[in-house]
Amino acid sequence: MLDLTVVWAAIIGFAIIAYVVMDGFDLGIGILFPLFKVGKDRDTAMNSIAPVWDGNETWLVLGGGGLLAAFPLAYAIILPALYAPLIAMLLGLVLRGVAFEFRWRDPAHRAVWDIAFTGGSAVATFAQGIALGALLQGISVSGRAYSGGWWEWLSPFSLLTGFGLMIGYALLGACWLNWKTEGGLQRQVVTYAGRLGIALLVVIVAVSLATLTLENSYQSRWLSFPGVLATAQVPLATLIVTALFYRSLSRRKDAQPFFWALALFGLCIVGLGISIWPDVIPARVTIWEAAAPYRSQLFMLVGGGVLVPVILAYTAWAYWVFRGKVSGEGYH
Repeated sequence: MLDLTVVWAAIIGFAIIAYVVMDGFDLGIGILFPLFKVGKDRDTAMNSIAPVWDGNETWLVLGGGGLLAAFPLAYAIILPALYAPLIAMLLGLVLRGVAFEFRWRDPAHRAVWDIAFTGGSAVATFAQGIALGALLQGISVSGRAYSGGWWEWLSPFSLLTGFGLMIGYALLGACWLNWKTEGGLQRQVVTYAGRLGIALLVVIVAVSLATLTLENSYQSRWLSFPGVLATAQVPLATLIVTALFYRSLSRRKDAQPFFWALALFGLCIVGLGISIWPDVIPARVTIWEAAAPYRSQLFMLVGGGVLVPVILAYTAWAYWVFRGKVSGEGYH
């Protein structure tokens, strides 16, 4: 019999990866936004994501909804543990969405909306990173319920992952603008991408080393023999991808740096999977313990089998239609 629990874990994992790939760069542009010149450069940066930014967040909805439907126990434990960062993330996304639209329709207060766009992007990203760090460091569980306090999510490690994700998304944003723009703005973001790549590598090392101190299970999964022969390939691949990223950047390639930056994120997600698999709440609850009944998973899989290809199709079509460099006229 097909293990639908593993299938649904893969679907939710794919939704998370898709969200990072598609929403990470536009959040990163928001983080970098104050560094761009007021006027044409800021308009161009925003126009580069105007046709696709709202559709990118579809994957966040799919991941959250899938977690509720396929792993209700995990949803019931994770949500109370992470109420504060998740609410902050949602408020940040709302703020940046409002700022995105009102910036064009209320030019008299454009400076205010620029601040709101940056603030919403930074808050949403930082909150996502904190939520990830809080999940990794461990959630207090008693029986089948969350047993920790309101501030359990706040720790030096979660703050580190929060700042680390801001650096990573800013790198994706810089690489996206390198791909989609030209002239002075493109030269500016290439400089930023070079600096952010180094910063991201430092953060990856710091988070990786800190993660090993959180749970004994993390150490055994990464360092025990003979498994270490396989897990050692992840940091090796990270160094190789970083070298390829900087080579493409030095050769002034347009698209390649963005995809190499995505590959770095992909390796980070592989590392995350090594650390927590097969748990949905690390060292507390496995995916099978948190799973919904088989019939419920099968029923939802029918809908997911239709929904996911449709989302992929219209997303691919949108990116294809708005391919190429950003024109001066823009989307609005």
